[in-house]
Amino acid sequence: AHGRKIFSGKCWFMLKNILGIAAVKKTKGLFMLLRKALTLLIAILGFTSLPHEGDAMPARIIILRHGEKSSSWKLSPIGSLRAKALGVQYLGNKASQTLFSENAPPAAFLAITLHSLQLAASAASTWKLPVIAYTVIPFIKADGVDETFESQNLRTQQAVQDVMSNPLWNGKTIVMVWEHHHIANEAMEAQYAPQKITLRQLLALDQYNGTVAVPTTWPGYNYDYFWIVTYPDSNQDTNKVPVPTSFAMQLQAFTSPYDTSIPANLWGMPEKPPQNANP
Repeated sequence: AHGRKIFSGKCWFMLKNILGIAAVKKTKGLFMLLRKALTLLIAILGFTSLPHEGDAMPARIIILRHGEKSSSWKLSPIGSLRAKALGVQYLGNKASQTLFSENAPPAAFLAITLHSLQLAASAASTWKLPVIAYTVIPFIKADGVDETFESQNLRTQQAVQDVMSNPLWNGKTIVMVWEHHHIANEAMEAQYAPQKITLRQLLALDQYNGTVAVPTTWPGYNYDYFWIVTYPDSNQDTNKVPVPTSFAMQLQAFTSPYDTSIPANLWGMPEKPPQNANP
């Protein structure tokens, strides 16, 4: 009903502007009839089901970490190669082992740091999509205090608020390339409690109790996994994020020519770059 009222109201406003107020007044009865007919047509065509903020929720969120880095400002050669390989094999348009279905391409790519922006850009460009950046750049005050982490807390909260309320992303697949402390970190979650600062908390993954357990911490040495989160078709309580219906962890297992250059270590195992890799 919300969508119908907005749409029919806009159409009525356009009619008045096109025909002029005087003409509308002279033929008020006719236009009232036309307005009712327009409302009925909108209902028939399904405009009553247009999502609004309270109903909006993605069907699936794919979470991954940025690639290996050489500094606070840029990816290393391995990280840059991982970005390219992800586009070719998993996340790009026409990827050989795509994570998307034909009917459910990615609706948005989100990033938070310079590293995650660099990683997401390669795949996003193949879909002709921008990378939506909840921008945090390294920031150390004159007294030596690093405020980067505090900024990432806020940007992560803002990103999830948008992801779970944007009607354009309702029922869609979203890709979030994030900083690993703000994907899941048990120590940091305890430090900032009761504030929620990680995707694990904000996306209700900490409440998930399915077959695959959601790790409490994303280890600093692992760059090699996707977290794939699925949500129900509707949310009964729009005041909070619903508990996901499924959770999966998928290894980024690259094929030739990337398999000899990019690490693919199992969860919990330290990263060991291939012998011929350029770190």
